[in-house]
Amino acid sequence: MDTVPRSPNGFLSSLSASDFELIRPHLRTVDLTADSVLIETDEMLKRTYMPHKGVISLVVKLARGERVQVAMVGRDSIFGAFAPLVEGRVLNNATVLVPGLASTVELEPLREAAGQSPTLRTMLLRHGLAVYAQIQQTAGCNAAHTVESRLARCLLHTRDLSGSNKIVLTQEAMAQMIGARRNSVSLVAHTLQQANFIHYSRGHIEITNADGLIRTACECYAAVKAQYARLLNCEETSG
Repeated sequence: MDTVPRSPNGFLSSLSASDFELIRPHLRTVDLTADSVLIETDEMLKRTYMPHKGVISLVVKLARGERVQVAMVGRDSIFGAFAPLVEGRVLNNATVLVPGLASTVELEPLREAAGQSPTLRTMLLRHGLAVYAQIQQTAGCNAAHTVESRLARCLLHTRDLSGSNKIVLTQEAMAQMIGARRNSVSLVAHTLQQANFIHYSRGHIEITNADGLIRTACECYAAVKAQYARLLNCEETSG
Protein backbone atom coordinates (compact mmCIF):
# COMPACT_ATOMS: atom_id res chain seq x y z
CA MET A 1 0.00 0.00 0.00
CA ASP A 2 1.46 3.36 -1.05
CA THR A 3 1.44 5.77 1.87
CA VAL A 4 1.41 9.54 1.79
CA PRO A 5 4.66 11.18 2.99
CA ARG A 6 3.18 14.67 2.73
CA SER A 7 2.31 15.39 6.32
CA PRO A 8 4.34 15.67 9.54
CA ASN A 9 1.42 13.97 11.29
CA GLY A 10 1.75 10.21 11.71
CA PHE A 11 -1.91 9.42 11.08
CA LEU A 12 -2.07 11.38 7.82
CA SER A 13 1.27 10.12 6.54
CA SER A 14 0.20 6.51 7.20
CA LEU A 15 -2.82 6.74 4.91
CA SER A 16 -2.82 5.29 1.44
CA ALA A 17 -2.88 7.80 -1.42
CA SER A 18 -6.53 6.97 -2.15
CA ASP A 19 -7.60 7.35 1.50
CA PHE A 20 -5.73 10.63 1.80
CA GLU A 21 -7.50 11.96 -1.29
CA LEU A 22 -10.87 11.23 0.33
CA ILE A 23 -10.15 13.73 3.11
CA ARG A 24 -7.62 16.08 1.51
CA PRO A 25 -10.22 18.62 0.28
CA HIS A 26 -11.58 18.93 3.83
CA LEU A 27 -8.28 19.40 5.66
CA ARG A 28 -7.56 22.74 7.27
CA THR A 29 -4.52 23.88 9.29
CA VAL A 30 -5.12 25.52 12.67
CA ASP A 31 -3.01 26.88 15.48
CA LEU A 32 -2.92 24.95 18.73
CA THR A 33 -2.79 27.78 21.25
CA ALA A 34 -1.33 27.02 24.68
CA ASP A 35 -3.95 26.13 27.32
CA SER A 36 -6.86 26.44 24.89
CA VAL A 37 -9.76 24.04 25.48
CA LEU A 38 -10.65 22.08 22.34
CA ILE A 39 -13.65 20.33 23.87
CA GLU A 40 -15.13 19.58 27.28
CA THR A 41 -16.59 16.41 28.76
CA ASP A 42 -20.06 15.49 27.47
CA GLU A 43 -19.86 17.74 24.42
CA MET A 44 -20.30 16.36 20.90
CA LEU A 45 -17.07 16.38 18.93
CA LYS A 46 -17.38 18.37 15.72
CA ARG A 47 -13.86 18.02 14.32
CA THR A 48 -10.76 15.89 14.71
CA TYR A 49 -7.21 17.18 15.21
CA MET A 50 -3.96 15.79 13.79
CA PRO A 51 -1.03 17.71 15.29
CA HIS A 52 2.03 18.56 13.20
CA LYS A 53 3.74 19.82 16.33
CA GLY A 54 2.36 20.56 19.74
CA VAL A 55 0.59 18.23 22.15
CA ILE A 56 -3.07 17.77 23.09
CA SER A 57 -3.77 16.62 26.65
CA LEU A 58 -6.80 14.45 27.46
CA VAL A 59 -7.91 15.32 30.97
CA VAL A 60 -10.44 13.88 33.41
CA LYS A 61 -12.03 16.38 35.79
CA LEU A 62 -12.97 14.98 39.20
CA ALA A 63 -15.80 16.06 41.49
CA ARG A 64 -13.60 18.14 43.82
CA GLY A 65 -12.07 20.03 40.91
CA GLU A 66 -8.90 17.99 40.46
CA ARG A 67 -7.77 17.49 36.90
CA VAL A 68 -5.72 14.45 35.89
CA GLN A 69 -4.24 13.78 32.49
CA VAL A 70 -5.03 10.33 31.08
CA ALA A 71 -3.35 10.53 27.65
CA MET A 72 -1.54 12.77 25.19
CA VAL A 73 -1.88 13.07 21.43
CA GLY A 74 0.85 14.64 19.34
CA ARG A 75 2.40 14.34 15.91
CA ASP A 76 2.05 10.56 16.07
CA SER A 77 -1.71 10.31 15.97
CA ILE A 78 -5.19 11.86 15.83
CA PHE A 79 -7.52 13.23 18.49
CA GLY A 80 -11.07 12.00 17.89
CA ALA A 81 -10.25 8.76 16.07
CA PHE A 82 -13.33 6.89 17.31
CA ALA A 83 -15.77 9.76 16.64
CA PRO A 84 -16.32 9.02 12.91
CA LEU A 85 -17.01 5.37 13.77
CA VAL A 86 -19.26 5.61 16.83
CA GLU A 87 -21.51 8.55 17.64
CA GLY A 88 -21.41 9.80 21.19
CA ARG A 89 -20.22 12.50 23.54
CA VAL A 90 -16.59 12.82 24.57
CA LEU A 91 -15.59 11.35 27.93
CA ASN A 92 -12.88 13.87 28.84
CA ASN A 93 -11.65 17.41 28.31
CA ALA A 94 -9.08 18.05 25.59
CA THR A 95 -6.71 20.97 26.08
CA VAL A 96 -3.53 22.13 24.37
CA LEU A 97 -0.56 21.19 26.56
CA VAL A 98 2.18 22.27 24.15
CA PRO A 99 1.34 24.87 21.46
CA GLY A 100 1.84 24.11 17.79
CA LEU A 101 -0.03 23.43 14.56
CA ALA A 102 -2.52 20.77 13.53
CA SER A 103 -4.53 19.60 10.58
CA THR A 104 -8.21 19.43 11.33
CA VAL A 105 -11.17 17.96 9.49
CA GLU A 106 -14.84 18.30 10.30
CA LEU A 107 -16.43 15.12 11.58
CA GLU A 108 -19.08 14.64 8.90
CA PRO A 109 -16.71 14.59 5.89
CA LEU A 110 -14.41 12.22 7.78
CA ARG A 111 -17.34 9.97 8.68
CA GLU A 112 -18.42 9.92 5.03
CA ALA A 113 -14.89 9.09 3.90
CA ALA A 114 -14.64 6.28 6.48
CA GLY A 115 -17.93 4.91 5.17
CA GLN A 116 -16.38 4.63 1.72
CA SER A 117 -13.08 3.05 2.75
CA PRO A 118 -12.53 -0.02 4.96
CA THR A 119 -8.79 0.78 5.15
CA LEU A 120 -9.48 4.29 6.46
CA ARG A 121 -11.85 2.83 9.06
CA THR A 122 -9.14 0.39 10.10
CA MET A 123 -6.58 3.18 10.54
CA LEU A 124 -9.01 5.22 12.64
CA LEU A 125 -9.74 2.18 14.78
CA ARG A 126 -6.05 1.39 15.28
CA HIS A 127 -5.22 4.96 16.30
CA GLY A 128 -8.18 5.04 18.65
CA LEU A 129 -7.06 1.79 20.26
CA ALA A 130 -3.52 3.11 20.63
CA VAL A 131 -4.79 6.11 22.63
CA TYR A 132 -7.00 3.79 24.68
CA ALA A 133 -3.96 1.60 25.44
CA GLN A 134 -2.14 4.72 26.65
CA ILE A 135 -5.08 5.58 28.93
CA GLN A 136 -4.99 2.10 30.46
CA GLN A 137 -1.23 2.24 31.01
CA THR A 138 -1.51 5.69 32.59
CA ALA A 139 -4.13 4.48 35.06
CA GLY A 140 -1.88 1.66 36.22
CA CYS A 141 1.17 3.93 36.29
CA ASN A 142 -0.45 6.61 38.46
CA ALA A 143 -1.58 3.94 40.92
CA ALA A 144 1.68 2.01 41.22
CA HIS A 145 4.75 4.06 40.35
CA THR A 146 6.70 6.82 42.05
CA VAL A 147 6.26 10.52 41.30
CA GLU A 148 9.85 10.66 40.02
CA SER A 149 9.41 7.81 37.54
CA ARG A 150 6.03 9.15 36.39
CA LEU A 151 7.39 12.62 35.76
CA ALA A 152 10.35 11.21 33.83
CA ARG A 153 7.92 9.18 31.72
CA CYS A 154 5.72 12.17 30.94
CA LEU A 155 8.62 14.46 30.08
CA LEU A 156 10.01 11.87 27.66
CA HIS A 157 6.60 11.29 26.10
CA THR A 158 6.03 15.03 25.71
CA ARG A 159 9.43 15.35 24.06
CA ASP A 160 8.59 12.55 21.63
CA LEU A 161 5.21 14.00 20.70
CA SER A 162 6.36 17.59 20.33
CA GLY A 163 9.65 16.76 18.62
CA SER A 164 11.69 19.04 20.86
CA ASN A 165 13.89 18.72 23.94
CA LYS A 166 12.67 22.16 25.03
CA ILE A 167 9.22 22.20 26.63
CA VAL A 168 7.20 24.87 28.39
CA LEU A 169 5.31 23.32 31.32
CA THR A 170 4.18 24.92 34.56
CA GLN A 171 4.31 23.01 37.83
CA GLU A 172 0.52 22.89 37.73
CA ALA A 173 0.58 21.31 34.27
CA MET A 174 3.16 18.73 35.37
CA ALA A 175 1.11 17.90 38.47
CA GLN A 176 -1.93 17.36 36.26
CA MET A 177 0.09 15.17 33.90
CA ILE A 178 1.04 12.69 36.62
CA GLY A 179 -1.80 13.06 39.14
CA ALA A 180 0.37 14.48 41.92
CA ARG A 181 0.53 17.57 44.12
CA ARG A 182 2.48 20.62 42.96
CA ASN A 183 4.89 20.51 45.90
CA SER A 184 5.78 16.89 45.04
CA VAL A 185 6.41 17.88 41.43
CA SER A 186 8.63 20.76 42.51
CA LEU A 187 10.79 18.45 44.65
CA VAL A 188 11.09 15.82 41.94
CA ALA A 189 11.87 18.37 39.21
CA HIS A 190 14.65 19.69 41.45
CA THR A 191 15.99 16.15 41.89
CA LEU A 192 16.03 15.56 38.12
CA GLN A 193 17.82 18.87 37.63
CA GLN A 194 20.41 18.01 40.30
CA ALA A 195 21.05 14.76 38.40
CA ASN A 196 21.63 16.87 35.24
CA PHE A 197 18.81 15.13 33.39
CA ILE A 198 16.89 18.37 32.84
CA HIS A 199 17.34 22.09 33.16
CA TYR A 200 14.25 23.70 34.68
CA SER A 201 13.58 27.40 35.18
CA ARG A 202 10.25 29.24 35.47
CA GLY A 203 8.27 26.68 33.52
CA HIS A 204 10.89 26.19 30.81
CA ILE A 205 12.28 22.65 30.69
CA GLU A 206 15.15 21.41 28.59
CA ILE A 207 15.90 17.69 28.55
CA THR A 208 19.69 17.54 28.71
CA ASN A 209 20.15 13.81 29.31
CA ALA A 210 17.42 11.70 27.74
CA ASP A 211 19.21 8.44 28.59
CA GLY A 212 19.21 9.41 32.25
CA LEU A 213 15.49 10.14 32.11
CA ILE A 214 14.84 6.82 30.40
CA ARG A 215 16.64 5.01 33.22
CA THR A 216 14.56 6.94 35.75
CA ALA A 217 11.24 6.44 33.97
CA CYS A 218 9.01 3.50 34.83
CA GLU A 219 8.29 0.62 32.46
CA CYS A 220 5.22 2.47 31.16
CA TYR A 221 7.24 4.71 28.84
CA ALA A 222 8.56 1.75 26.84
CA ALA A 223 5.24 -0.11 27.14
CA VAL A 224 3.25 2.69 25.51
CA LYS A 225 5.80 3.05 22.70
CA ALA A 226 5.63 -0.70 22.07
CA GLN A 227 1.82 -0.67 22.01
CA TYR A 228 1.80 2.15 19.47
CA ALA A 229 4.34 0.38 17.29
CA ARG A 230 2.31 -2.84 17.42
CA LEU A 231 -1.09 -1.25 16.78
CA LEU A 232 0.02 1.20 14.12
CA ASN A 233 2.62 -1.03 12.49
CA CYS A 234 4.97 1.91 12.15
CA GLU A 235 8.28 3.14 13.47
CA GLU A 236 8.26 4.64 16.93
CA THR A 237 8.18 8.43 17.03
CA SER A 238 11.21 9.96 18.69
CA GLY A 239 12.63 13.42 19.12
